[in-house]
Amino acid sequence: MDLLLDTLLDSVKDTLELVPFLFLTYLAMEALEHGAAGKTERVVRNAGKAGPLVGAVLGALPQCGFSAMAATLYAGRVVTAGTLVAVILATSDEMLPVFVANQAAPSQLFAILAIKVVCGLVVGFAVDAALRVLHRAGDGHVHIHELCEREHCDCDECDEDGGEHDAHHHADTHHGKIWHIAHSALIHTVQVTFFIFLVTFAFGLMIALVGQDSLAIVLADHPVRAIFLAALVGMIPNCGASVAITELFLAGTLSTSAMLAGLLSSGGVGLLVLFRTNPNMRQNIAIAVFIYVAGVALGLLALASGIVL
Repeated sequence: MDLLLDTLLDSVKDTLELVPFLFLTYLAMEALEHGAAGKTERVVRNAGKAGPLVGAVLGALPQCGFSAMAATLYAGRVVTAGTLVAVILATSDEMLPVFVANQAAPSQLFAILAIKVVCGLVVGFAVDAALRVLHRAGDGHVHIHELCEREHCDCDECDEDGGEHDAHHHADTHHGKIWHIAHSALIHTVQVTFFIFLVTFAFGLMIALVGQDSLAIVLADHPVRAIFLAALVGMIPNCGASVAITELFLAGTLSTSAMLAGLLSSGGVGLLVLFRTNPNMRQNIAIAVFIYVAGVALGLLALASGIVL
């Protein structure tokens, strides 16, 4: 019973921490949708080419909310696939707080963060370049309106209000538009937050039942197998995954290469939000598989290079 209650409280805490990020993201997207669309899209398209750089740097900050933000923006095609990948690979999630709590060497922490940022940046740019060559980079336009339609919010009503040109009603129309933008963003946030809570609780309970000792036994056996398994553990959309991987590494149970594989694939709830907001399941699965493969490949590269932190 205590285990269930602790997991429930942790899930509520982890989910509530994401709410400000989700709400601000949806608020910005709604404002973008109802603003000067043509001019905004040109800015987004131009900035999108540097997206992986910005994404990798932001992802390194100790907050998994950035991966949720990136997934939401990608679902509306505000950012590129490469930017999303860069954020997920660079996301530190709960790694940094665990390092600080264990009073680990700052040089070790910054080395890991630097590796994650570089990996996110390089892989993100490579993904965008490959998609452009294959003509799979999309149409270059944002698709926030389609996202609103799928969530059944009141964006259309906002459009109608925003279309009024009568000077007498200008003030009311302006305030009405702001209200509808905020209301629509709130609807999106509540829907996604509830979904995140349910899945976070389920995976948190699973991690608690399995136990860190059991994970240590499985991951410490063979260096190559540990890389594959650590990357798989990192894919679990729960902060418990990055906590377990980091603590096993600091305890000397997990090698540097396996730790990197696990933390690179550990993108917090980013993939979870992607599956909730992006309707193209084949696309979502492809991105998830790519993240896992990238984590494993980079872990194997670290093993072959003899990197030890």
